[in-house]
Amino acid sequence: MNQHSGWEDTIVAPATAPGVSAISIIRLSGAQAFTIIDHLFPTKKISEQPSHTLHFGVLKNKDQILDEVLVSVFKTPRSYTGEDLAEISCHGSPYIVQQILDACINLGARLAKPGEFTQRAFLNGKLDLTQAEAVADLIASNTTASHKTALNAIRGGFSKKLKELREDMIRFSALNELELDFSQEDVEFADRKHFYLLISELQQTVDQLLSSFKIGNAIRNGVNVAIIGKPNAGKSTLLNVLLNEDRAIVSEIPGTTRDTIEEVMNIDGILFRLIDTAGIREHTSDVIEAAGMERSLAKMKKADLVLFLFDVGDEKKEIEKSLSELQTQQLNYLPVVNKIDREGEGSAQEKFSSIEKVIFISAKAQLNIDILLKRMVDAVLEGKLQVEDTVITNARHYHALKEVQRSLSDIRKGLDDKIPGDLLASDIRRCLYYLGEITGEITNEEQLDYIFSKFCIGK
Repeated sequence: MNQHSGWEDTIVAPATAPGVSAISIIRLSGAQAFTIIDHLFPTKKISEQPSHTLHFGVLKNKDQILDEVLVSVFKTPRSYTGEDLAEISCHGSPYIVQQILDACINLGARLAKPGEFTQRAFLNGKLDLTQAEAVADLIASNTTASHKTALNAIRGGFSKKLKELREDMIRFSALNELELDFSQEDVEFADRKHFYLLISELQQTVDQLLSSFKIGNAIRNGVNVAIIGKPNAGKSTLLNVLLNEDRAIVSEIPGTTRDTIEEVMNIDGILFRLIDTAGIREHTSDVIEAAGMERSLAKMKKADLVLFLFDVGDEKKEIEKSLSELQTQQLNYLPVVNKIDREGEGSAQEKFSSIEKVIFISAKAQLNIDILLKRMVDAVLEGKLQVEDTVITNARHYHALKEVQRSLSDIRKGLDDKIPGDLLASDIRRCLYYLGEITGEITNEEQLDYIFSKFCIGK
C-alpha cells in the first residue's frame, strides 16, 4: 500500500467527545509522536519505553504544569494506525484538553482531519476499506443489530470471502492472459471447468450479499412504519401502547389527528420509526384534515412497512378493497384488526380468516401486542437472515456488487458462447476492478477523502 502524500507528519486530536467529563483522551500518531511527548512528559523518556505500556506522571509545557496524566505507548507497527501512537489520558476539562492540544501543535503536530487515524490504519494495511468503514458504523451503532453487523464487518466477515474469490479469479485471469501470449500455439492453460465453478460460487456469494442489503439498510438506518387506517380505527391508541406513553391525542371524534406524528422504538435490536397518520377517508369538508390526509398518503408510499389498522366492526369487502390497493402499490404491509375486545377474538378470526397475514389485537386492552411486534420484525427480516450473518449495510458496497454481478453474468455468457480470450479478459478485469474497489485494493485519493471525511475527529 502506497503511503499517502504528506503523511510523514504527526497528527493530534481528542479521541473523546467534547465537553466536561471525568477523563478525556488525546491521541497522537506519526513519526514525531514520542518526541513530542518527551518534551512534555519529564517523568520519563517515553520514546525509550516498551510498546503497550502505561506511564503515570505530570505533563508540563515549559515551566507550566498542564495536568497529571496517563500516557499509553503503542509502537509501530503494533498500533491502531500502524505508526508510533501515543494516547494521553487527562482530566476531562475542555480547558486542559485545549492546552495539551496547543502544546502538541506548537511542538510540530497538526490537528487531525476527520477519520484520519483510521485512514492511516487503512493505508498502512492494518484494516481493509470495508473494515475501516465498519469502524464508523460501530461508533454510530445504536441497536443490538447494528452493533453486531458492524462488529462482524470489522472482524473481516464481509471482505474475507470476497478476497479469497478475487485471488482465485486473479489466478485464472493470469492463466488466461498467458494463453493470449501463445494464441498461435492453440494451448489452454486455464481450466474452463474449474472457472465455471468459481464463477458460480462468486455469483452465489454476490447474490446473497445483494439480497441482504434491504435488511442491512433497515438495521443501519431503521425502519419507517406508517400506521394507516380510517379515522377512529385506533391508530393513536396503538401508537401510545407501543411507546408505553400518551404521545398521541386519543378521541372518539373522527379526524382528531390532523398531522403525522413520528416516534422511534427499539424492537429486538432494530429501530422502528413509527408514524401515526391522519385517518384516511374518501370525503372531508375540513381543509386542515384534508391536508393531513395528503401527508398520510405520502408517508405511506415512502414507508418500509405499513400497519393497516381497521375496526373489527368494518365490512370485510371494504377492507379487502383497501388491501388490494396496497398490493397494487407494491407496499410491504401487515393487516391489523383492532378492538377485538368488543366482539371476541374468535368471532373476529371467523369474520376475517380469509385475509392473509392478518393480526388480531386490541390496542386499548393491550391484547396480542407482543404478536404484532414479532410480526413487525419478521416482516423486515423476512426470516432470511440473522444479524450475526454477513449483511451489507453500505450503499457503496451495494453499487459495486451490482457491477460485479453484471460482470459475472457477462463472463458466464462469454464462456457459454466460447468468445475469444481477449474479450473474456476484459470482462474479468472489470469484475476484479469492482471487487477490489469494495475492499480497497483499488482506490483513489478523492474516494478515500470522501469516505473518511464522514468519520468523527480523533477516529
